[in-house]
Amino acid sequence: MKIMTTGCALALALSAFPVQAVNQEIRAMFQPDPAQPSKNLFVNQTPNSGYCLNFPPQCAANNMFSIELPVRYQSTRAIMPGDDVSLRAPAGWRQLTVTNMDTQETEVVELRVTGIGSRFVLGDTVKNLTGVEQPTGHDILWTSQSGWLYAPAPCLGSGLASYSDVAYRFFWRTPVEAACTKTAAFRIPSMDYETIDFAYELKTPNPLGMTSGLYTGSLNYTMGPGGDFDMGAAFQSDDSNLTLDFVLDVQHTLKIDIPPGGNNVTLEPEGGWAPWINSGRKPNRIFRDQPFHISASSRFKVMMLCSSQGGNTCNLGSTEGNSTEVEVFMTLPPGITHAGGHEVKRLPLRFNDWIGPFQPGLYLDRKPGAIHFEMTRFAIDFLLRPGVNDRLRGNVTIIWDSEA
Repeated sequence: MKIMTTGCALALALSAFPVQAVNQEIRAMFQPDPAQPSKNLFVNQTPNSGYCLNFPPQCAANNMFSIELPVRYQSTRAIMPGDDVSLRAPAGWRQLTVTNMDTQETEVVELRVTGIGSRFVLGDTVKNLTGVEQPTGHDILWTSQSGWLYAPAPCLGSGLASYSDVAYRFFWRTPVEAACTKTAAFRIPSMDYETIDFAYELKTPNPLGMTSGLYTGSLNYTMGPGGDFDMGAAFQSDDSNLTLDFVLDVQHTLKIDIPPGGNNVTLEPEGGWAPWINSGRKPNRIFRDQPFHISASSRFKVMMLCSSQGGNTCNLGSTEGNSTEVEVFMTLPPGITHAGGHEVKRLPLRFNDWIGPFQPGLYLDRKPGAIHFEMTRFAIDFLLRPGVNDRLRGNVTIIWDSEA
């Protein structure tokens, strides 16, 4: 009984075939480019392999990019005259969700396969199969009287191919998701696709609306007869699943440049103090507009803190016991909007209160803005009294946070 139990367990283990799978990373990055501020696109960081590695000028001219998968498709029988050899790629758009690893925010990415190719190896030389040397032998091997340089409809040729007496490298563009078929004119004892190359197109979200960080997600495809990557019923793949692992790297810029001395702000009447000192004419405004330059590629928020505050505003005070409120406003350059898509002009800042988010419509590089400091009319009337001679001070801190 013990021997029979062991034999049964062994039989079960031998009959359980693991599902083979292949993973491929696709990585893209967004970094704002001061030379192209309106270019809000991810840049593909995945190295070319396969067809585009061998024919880089052709791929560059067609804005094409390829990945070579270490997946082999082998014929399960001889290809007879009149048999069809078909290729079908997942040319339709597929969606996946990518998630920020830190914030758990999600975005949608779309991908479609725009081309497929390989290097197929014949079971014999084209001269032995057709009686004619290559390259003509490759052409007459198929009833279309042309080699695999010329793709059958609805596929489109890529314009370049390479071949030997037993092998042929090709690449076809796939504008639609349909089978593209060649028909054998001679018996082919065996035919293997050594690897699978595919080109793809991405639709990525607007990076200006995304938080900095890494966004990851996966998209799954099937391979083999009836699968997403289908090389025909007579060809079996040695991997049954393909997982594309996406990494979108968002690297935003938020930088505030204050001119030298701009961290010390002096409030004065327009035209200076001379009219008040010389004639006692009270000024209408005591203020300072402090300029700055902002570089921003993503949404952000702003908060004001004070060393001494009264309610929602900041106070200035002196050793003489005098104090007064100062109001603070912010103006941002055109191209950055607030709630409802409005431009930001003299927006009030409140103590310990986040305001935002503010959203750039494109990358802004060192565009001018201003922080406005202004005393209220009541404060002017209170301080500018006969016999009062004082200097009031206070600290105001403006915090800019890109993780709005």
